[in-house]
Amino acid sequence: MKLELKLLFGASAIAMMSVGTSVVAEDCPRGDLDARFCDADGDLVADIPTDPSELVDPDTLIFAYTPVEDPAVYAAAWSDFIDHLSEKTGKDVVFFPVQSNAAQIEAMRSGRLHVAGFNTGSNPLAVNCAGFRPFALMAATDGSFGYEMEIITHPGSGIESVEDIKGGQMAFTSPTSNSGFKAPSAILKAEYGMEAERDFEPVFSGKHDNSILGVANKDYPAAAIANSVLHRMTSRDVVSEDQVISIYKSQTFPTTGYGTAHNLTPELQAQIKDAFINFPWEGTSLEEEFSKSNEGQFLPMNYKEFWAVIRQIDAANGVSYACE
Repeated sequence: MKLELKLLFGASAIAMMSVGTSVVAEDCPRGDLDARFCDADGDLVADIPTDPSELVDPDTLIFAYTPVEDPAVYAAAWSDFIDHLSEKTGKDVVFFPVQSNAAQIEAMRSGRLHVAGFNTGSNPLAVNCAGFRPFALMAATDGSFGYEMEIITHPGSGIESVEDIKGGQMAFTSPTSNSGFKAPSAILKAEYGMEAERDFEPVFSGKHDNSILGVANKDYPAAAIANSVLHRMTSRDVVSEDQVISIYKSQTFPTTGYGTAHNLTPELQAQIKDAFINFPWEGTSLEEEFSKSNEGQFLPMNYKEFWAVIRQIDAANGVSYACE
């Protein structure tokens, strides 16, 4: 699968954020990682460069949250965390809304993005192509975490089961999304013998909220979505529960992974990780928004273990992590 490496940042933002990147790493173990990276410790993520000339310590940190929903809503939701991160690192921090998963990956790959939350399906591509080093995800206060992929329809669609989608149209979000494309594609093929183009017409909405609104407004007869997004949208009364009907619910998947670019100085990466793990949620804008999906802390995690099921789904779909 090819990445549509389309960077949507404006020229002024690029000038502000741009830092140098190394082109090719030394001859070293790297697994599926791009040739620019090394993985000497076998944890499946890019090692921090040992050559001081390859490390960066920017005056301004750029943070981007996965392009799932309305950017204005999430700029406000992340505002208290941005202030906290600035205090912990002693640096200015800018929240930059990205318009697509591919743009977010390319921003980090080209050195213009330093701290990010990549969605579930984009994590492997961000890790292997952009040198992303994820270390945390959001969890409930009891330590539970994750979300499910659901296939939804609307009342009166004539769709009562997954099989009823045959011959019609189904909305996905983007090719890099786990719940918005990769997981449902693998599940539809393995469990129902159904494939896009052959058994139904696939359309891409770009974001989970677009798919959910599309179904609620009867623009799409069915869609594959992340139910954590649906929960937040119903909590904000963007859609009502009686506008959508779920006809399939998957196993639980890990949520958005948070981490840094691999070439930030070790000291800065440690400060950023500490800011996430020890963020005081109570009474913050982050708690106000993400409590709607029962999330209230950042839980330490590792990519090798937590994203194993996602890599299995990618393998079933024939996804390549080669950067193109």
